[in-house]
Amino acid sequence: MNRILILCTLLCCLLTSTQAQYASHVVPGAAQTSQYLPLLQNKRVALLVNQTATIGQTHLVDSLLKRQVRIVKIFSPEHGFRGQADAGEKVGNSTDKNTGLPVVSLYGQHRKATAADLQDVDVLIFDVQDVGARFYTYISSLQELMESAAANNKPIIVLDRPNPNGDYIDGPVLDTAFRSFVGMQPIPVVHGMTVGEYAQMLNGEGWLSKGVKCRLTVIPCENYTHHTYYRLPIAPSPNLPDMAAVNLYTSLCFFEGTPISLGRGTDKPFQLFGSPSFPKKGFSFTPRSVPGAKNPPLKDQQCYGFDLSKAPEATPAKGRRIALKWLLQAYALYPEKDKFFNNFFNKLAGNAQLQQQIKNGLSEADIRKSWEPGLQRFKAIRAKYLLYEE
Repeated sequence: MNRILILCTLLCCLLTSTQAQYASHVVPGAAQTSQYLPLLQNKRVALLVNQTATIGQTHLVDSLLKRQVRIVKIFSPEHGFRGQADAGEKVGNSTDKNTGLPVVSLYGQHRKATAADLQDVDVLIFDVQDVGARFYTYISSLQELMESAAANNKPIIVLDRPNPNGDYIDGPVLDTAFRSFVGMQPIPVVHGMTVGEYAQMLNGEGWLSKGVKCRLTVIPCENYTHHTYYRLPIAPSPNLPDMAAVNLYTSLCFFEGTPISLGRGTDKPFQLFGSPSFPKKGFSFTPRSVPGAKNPPLKDQQCYGFDLSKAPEATPAKGRRIALKWLLQAYALYPEKDKFFNNFFNKLAGNAQLQQQIKNGLSEADIRKSWEPGLQRFKAIRAKYLLYEE
């Protein structure tokens, strides 16, 4: 009995040690201060950052101020500087109470930094943790900041961070006729790139507005490859609270273009899906007004459906891909087929084809075949801009 207890204790210690190494062996670009502090010397600096921009436990803004970097303002993306606003919620300009710095929102009507915003700025920094999905809007904010940098002849430094979904590429490539803030470029839903690699692609492919190029510097991560399963130390947005949600997000975000709840307003957003219209049996949940989801879809309505928080897809594994089975299942279960898709669905899909394929009853395998030509073309472009081992 004592021998078993000792073996269990040793195993627990080994697992704890492995988890600590897994969480800490990657060094993000922000921590490579020796590579970019010289570029900030005697410069007026503006940063587009949110709560994920940290060096260790300290916010990047605080770290740079301690190093006597002259920060003149902060730009904030969707969800705000502190990352607490709902998806799509209007976030106005403000003053950061911790530092007294002005915070300029670059989300909503004022998405792009203007010449007036940048007149007192010498260099821009972008440091926001992405999750590797085309419809996650931080890469759209990156593009528009790069365009502002180019238009106003300002250098931009991207402090790179690992992509927690960077080990695979999947989904339909966006048809540019369906461009929106949730999909601005002809890339697949899961692009397999870090923000630094993606920034290089935007510049190199001439994808910025009017084909302009900005003066771009990428500070890469250390000890990261595209096969690294990276555990995010800080939730990137209110409704991706843990790694199960981050891993399922690429499959479940399509439900934002339907009347189905994907768990906003519960303790498992992007890990559930359901509807009051589904068969009234089995698992159920009721979305409520909570911080980060003040008015969730189907608020206060009991939804019947599925809990995916323990599904295999909630954990990364070799060969993973987008799971279309849940979207197909939801369409099959929903009684009013003509009301299943809303106007947002095609923007998320990046085309009108996926909706029609589902309506026509195509299998997941047949839908996937239609993606392959676009994915192969994208992979050839992507290869030119990779900073990390495949």
